[in-house]
Amino acid sequence: MRAIPLKLIEDLRNLNVSRPLRFMEVCGTHTVNICRFGLRSIFPKNVELRSGPGCPVCVTPASAIKIGVDLALSFEKTIVLTYGDMMKVPGPTMTLADAKARGGRILSVYSVVEAIDLAEKERDFKIVFLGVGFETTAPSSAWAIKEAKRRNLKNFFLASFHKLIPPALEILASERTLDGFLCPGHVSTIIGLKPYEEISKRHKIPCVISGFEAEDIIIAMLKLIEMAEKKEYMAFNAYKRAVKEKGNIKAQELLKEVFEEEDTEWRGLGIIPKSGLKIKEEFSDFDAKIAFKIKDESVKDIPGCKCGEVLKGQIYPYECPLFGNSCTPEQPVGPCMISSEGSCAAYYRYGGLIEP
Repeated sequence: MRAIPLKLIEDLRNLNVSRPLRFMEVCGTHTVNICRFGLRSIFPKNVELRSGPGCPVCVTPASAIKIGVDLALSFEKTIVLTYGDMMKVPGPTMTLADAKARGGRILSVYSVVEAIDLAEKERDFKIVFLGVGFETTAPSSAWAIKEAKRRNLKNFFLASFHKLIPPALEILASERTLDGFLCPGHVSTIIGLKPYEEISKRHKIPCVISGFEAEDIIIAMLKLIEMAEKKEYMAFNAYKRAVKEKGNIKAQELLKEVFEEEDTEWRGLGIIPKSGLKIKEEFSDFDAKIAFKIKDESVKDIPGCKCGEVLKGQIYPYECPLFGNSCTPEQPVGPCMISSEGSCAAYYRYGGLIEP
């Protein structure tokens, strides 16, 4: 962590803001770092920053967990692979970790590359990768499908639960409860500036792309407050050392080649039009939902858990009655406490028991 210039801290703390402003950060890493660096303590008193749907594990609905459990327990010679954070997310009946304890073949991995390599090695088994994440991880899944086709791996399948950030921002912006978005750095390296420009113009709301160091976030917040005060409804890139205006063209082309947009369910936000990535017909031989005749049906969320409200920025994590009581990182109830990028976990680990 770089030392934060004292002038920046003072500039933000002493900023004269004429009206109450409510912003939202839309990145799990931002959520964690804002809490870890204690940045809310230096915001002007009438500026608040709510956490949004920026944690990919958190917005994955319980129905996705049910599909993973069913694949592992109901089909012979099938191995399910996914990212580690997904293992403890509750489904309607059990977690993936529970299913593994009951004999299901489920592995946590760091990359979809491990799934491809396993499919090459274990030709007698069907290898299913649960593809979770936003535009940042989706290109890797697209690559895996093309690689499986190149290697003629007829035993590799992807269950795509990938989601797109801009459609979620459209829904949140349309509710007119926010004064601006602190936009995700990682996602923006892929999609660039244009999607935010369209949202800013359509909904009259400023968007600022930020890096992840404390200094990056302070600079981005200063710009976001300035734009909101001046009613400048545009998108601004404050993370130019990593984000290009047009994003990563090759990654965008790869996504368009392998996937097509579809309506999909987000935890807390419901069905959002054209916010999911579905495998195109050309690559349907690798679509787990087709191969295993999976019906992606909505299921009820965990009773008492307020993750949905947290993800929409309606409440702070500590306003959930389960927070710090029956729901802790050691014994998590909801995905926002389970994931390393979850808002509840960030608040709990870095002083979330006290109101900001």
